[in-house]
Amino acid sequence: MEQGIPNLVAFAETMEALAAKDKNILAVTSDSRGSGKLVNFGKLYPKQIVEVGIAEQNLVGMSAGLASTGKKVFAVSPSCFLTARSLEQIKNDVCYSDNPVNLIGISAGVSYGALGSTHHSLHDIAVLRAINNIHIIVPADNFETREAIQLAAQVDKPVFIRFGKRPMYHLHNSNTKFELGKGITLKNGNDLAFIATGETVYHAYKASEQLEKEGIKCTVVSMHSIKPFDEQLLLEVADRCQSMITVEEHCINGGLGELCASILMQYGKKLAFKIVGIPDEYTVTGSQVDIFNHYGISEEGLYKVGKTLVEENISV
Repeated sequence: MEQGIPNLVAFAETMEALAAKDKNILAVTSDSRGSGKLVNFGKLYPKQIVEVGIAEQNLVGMSAGLASTGKKVFAVSPSCFLTARSLEQIKNDVCYSDNPVNLIGISAGVSYGALGSTHHSLHDIAVLRAINNIHIIVPADNFETREAIQLAAQVDKPVFIRFGKRPMYHLHNSNTKFELGKGITLKNGNDLAFIATGETVYHAYKASEQLEKEGIKCTVVSMHSIKPFDEQLLLEVADRCQSMITVEEHCINGGLGELCASILMQYGKKLAFKIVGIPDEYTVTGSQVDIFNHYGISEEGLYKVGKTLVEENISV
């Protein structure tokens, strides 16, 4: 499995390609041109980038106004501030007013590492799931990133796309099809399923390889689309697998895991089930790698959780 570039770099490259063909493509940033990898975009298309400074509420309000005039706006800001400080503007100016702004949450999850809980974005999926009229996409690699940005430039509806900072591994082959509201199955097995999203998908995939060496056959799904959500795929996986683990770089409250649990419960599915994410606490201090290791989101941590879940399910 080859390592690619950070998803943010893939995002910026895709933005440059789109802007070259469409002058209505605009990037609006809140002092995040550098961290959003848009410095070159600004040099190439200085009339298609707007810098509002550290003023996230203004960022979203201005983006909504620009979108209402027919511009294809990508509002780029650290996810922790974009979806907390500007939540009212997202709810009212973007979603309620039906302005098709593309909200790009950068450095999401625990990407900021040792900067700590003030800069971690562990709430963004939960709060935006509760708001009507917005798509939520969390790409797992460069392919999903490029596809998501191209899709966002075409749909006439608010979109939130969430990116971390680390270089990502290529998970897909050339025949992979990316669709809004459809998860992508990376491998199939009947013993244990990993339903993962974003940067955690790679760790789930690597854990599945370890487990398969011990005879535990795994399904791994990249659930890039959180809203709309692929209920059909989740239920199909639940029907054939004896155990399931959801994995997310997000608080366990209101995220992917609770969404899956709700669907499985409503449809009466019975299987061993575990949510892996950040618990309801202020995170430990450290790099993203340190935090993943501490909370068992790493390859080794997911291997241990998977093995224990399968063994306990067999012994029942």
